[in-house]
Amino acid sequence: MSSLKDSIGPLESDLRAIPPRINVYQDLPFAIMRYDPADEWELRREIKLLATRLEATGKSVYIIPMSELLWLALNKVNQKDDAEGLAAIVELEKDRGFVEAQQQVTTYLSSKVWVPLWDLLADRLASIHPENSVVFLSRVAAMSPGIFHMSMLLDRMHGKTTVPTILLYPGSIEGTTGLRFMDLKDREALGNYRVKIYG
Repeated sequence: MSSLKDSIGPLESDLRAIPPRINVYQDLPFAIMRYDPADEWELRREIKLLATRLEATGKSVYIIPMSELLWLALNKVNQKDDAEGLAAIVELEKDRGFVEAQQQVTTYLSSKVWVPLWDLLADRLASIHPENSVVFLSRVAAMSPGIFHMSMLLDRMHGKTTVPTILLYPGSIEGTTGLRFMDLKDREALGNYRVKIYG
């Protein structure tokens, strides 16, 4: 299996290209940088170094933690309905267990009635000028074990931004496109991402 530096090299080369060569579809300017979950701290360090190198070439680099979007969504749910949100999730977990509490968070993040995660991300990306910018979506492990599937996020982001965006994906790979989130053995390896995968 490749080291992080071996995977980051081709990604960096494609990000430096004009125009960037990271995406397969023009209206889905995303790519995935896959790494082993155990390499989280090394990945964070390497992405900071990559950001510094890209900035030295004149690019604007943004790092958006998915954990931050998760908490933003839960806070927005609290503002919509006092009977829902984080306090309700805590009570639900006490009464019915983790799985039901997780399912409720999934509902908040994937329903138009609440705060769809893809809308939050699209709003955040809307403030970034796409030309000469790159976004890294970090701390994706916050969505484990099954809070929100990244394949759904990428599907829903189709046509919502033109900002080159790299999803930093902790997991394993089977074949060339089968990704298993967090390398969870009970999780099926999904291969329908429709984006370029590095690593």
